[in-house]
Amino acid sequence: MYPGVSAVCAFRTRCFFRRLLPDLPAVMHRHYTLDVAAPLLRTQGYVDGRWISAASVFPVLDPATGQELARVSDCGPGEAKQAVDAAYKAFQSWKGTTAKERSLLLRKWHDLMMLHKEDLAKLITFECGKTMRESIGEVMYSSSFLEWFSEEARRMYGDIVPSPFKDRKILQLKQPVGVASIITPWNFPSAMITRKVGAALAAGCTVVVKPAEDTPLSALALAELAEQAGIPAGVFNVVPSSREKTPSVGHVLCTDPLVAKISFTGSTATGKVLLKLAADTVKRASMELGGHAPFIVFDSADVDKAVAGAIASKFRNSGQTCVCANRFFVQSGIYDLFLEKLGQAMDSELRLGHGSDPETTQGPLINVRAAEKVVNQVSDAVSLGAKVLRGGKRLEGSFMEPTLLADVTTDMLCTREETFGPLLPVVRFNTEEEALAIANASNVGLAGYFYSQDVSQIWRVAEALEVGMVGINEGIISTSEALFGGVKQSGLGREGSNHGINEYVEVKYMCFGGLKL
Repeated sequence: MYPGVSAVCAFRTRCFFRRLLPDLPAVMHRHYTLDVAAPLLRTQGYVDGRWISAASVFPVLDPATGQELARVSDCGPGEAKQAVDAAYKAFQSWKGTTAKERSLLLRKWHDLMMLHKEDLAKLITFECGKTMRESIGEVMYSSSFLEWFSEEARRMYGDIVPSPFKDRKILQLKQPVGVASIITPWNFPSAMITRKVGAALAAGCTVVVKPAEDTPLSALALAELAEQAGIPAGVFNVVPSSREKTPSVGHVLCTDPLVAKISFTGSTATGKVLLKLAADTVKRASMELGGHAPFIVFDSADVDKAVAGAIASKFRNSGQTCVCANRFFVQSGIYDLFLEKLGQAMDSELRLGHGSDPETTQGPLINVRAAEKVVNQVSDAVSLGAKVLRGGKRLEGSFMEPTLLADVTTDMLCTREETFGPLLPVVRFNTEEEALAIANASNVGLAGYFYSQDVSQIWRVAEALEVGMVGINEGIISTSEALFGGVKQSGLGREGSNHGINEYVEVKYMCFGGLKL
């Protein structure tokens, strides 16, 4: 069947896409209702424990239909400055609370998220485009960071170091850094907030959150629940803003001298801009930036498990996650078999539609620009000799067919830049050394995946991959208990795990002298 597509395969593909795309025009023109409890659908900014309006508003759209969901206060640099001032004022008292007090508040916030998980998931689905199943999963993942850091708050231990002098004691004390600016992306509009804010609040910091302009509703719902949980005024602030005002708001959050720390998840290009802004006041910075994850399948792999891992890693959130497998490298001995089974899995498992439809597995991309980027990569690959085995076309609105490419080479655009869409390009390789060389030939290194049943090979490859996180015979690796972060230009610092809280603390050395012992 491979490398070309036979007439039978082409017929099956046409039949598959009739099932995959039952009636997208109906999806685009049908009215879907965002039905959530009134207190959770907030449209104003949240500063110093108050809901504030701005001089103007901006629309939040359902990416599946283009329909307007809400109009949200368009906060600018003035509101951002108010939020920073409120956070700084609140920090003076919040840093003095006990670890147990902070722990109990974070746990109560977590419990409220669990109580309202269905409504929180609906917000994610409607503003982000995810399926309800994935949105429920994100709420569970998001709340787990509040639970985890509620526990870590009470384990922020310092050190007593043996002194070389009899009359002195050496202590190392952890203290919160201060106000943290939290700038988050649209693809995980809830979890990217709690992964940062949970650690910050547990450490004793206060925060100003700037959510993505596409997905502010989830952030504002979190603010409502934080208030219900008893998080004091000024400790958690949210300043939504439009694409037009985002640069000026970001400038305040990265340059104001009252801000001690910035934490950003987004593109490498934007991260570099924010780092330059923060440099003048030498702020602490955590950056979770772009990925370009390799997914390697060796001849010794269990092919069925590798196919399942590929589907899970690539098509989660329609390919719009920073740890999505982006470049697939399959060894020659199983190349044809892998492609055949992968195509069959796509046929049977993927269905496009609105995220609120329980049968949908693939929602839209976040906007038309995202779909056009995927189309451009597909066109480039085909012009250079790649074969389209499944999909390949952009559909109505921002929907994109899940696409499988064979005969891909490393000079094609899809192997040189992050896709952020449902495109699965497969490159053939012959040796382990070749696979590692092309996998590591990138200036970013967030996540990487490989499938093998050779234990010696597993150790060699896991250590040799130039990434911050490795999935070994596993396509989904994120959990609050494990660290998250990359190497090279994929960022700075680590989130989650027992390491995450350290991004929000300073270690103070105390020398206690003059002792008579």
